[in-house]
Amino acid sequence: MKAVLSGNEAIARGAYEAGVKVAAGYPGTPSTEILENLSTYEGVYTEWSPND
Repeated sequence: MKAVLSGNEAIARGAYEAGVKVAAGYPGTPSTEILENLSTYEGVYTEWSPND
């Protein structure tokens, strides 16, 4: 199956396919979209950390 993904979506997909089970980040960084996309995959626990 082929899919057209943005760069950040592709990074999230790659992390999921590599077996990532836990991910954390903080809002407002260039990687925000990666964590948002990673959180849509079943079996991956994601959490936002405070950025202050």
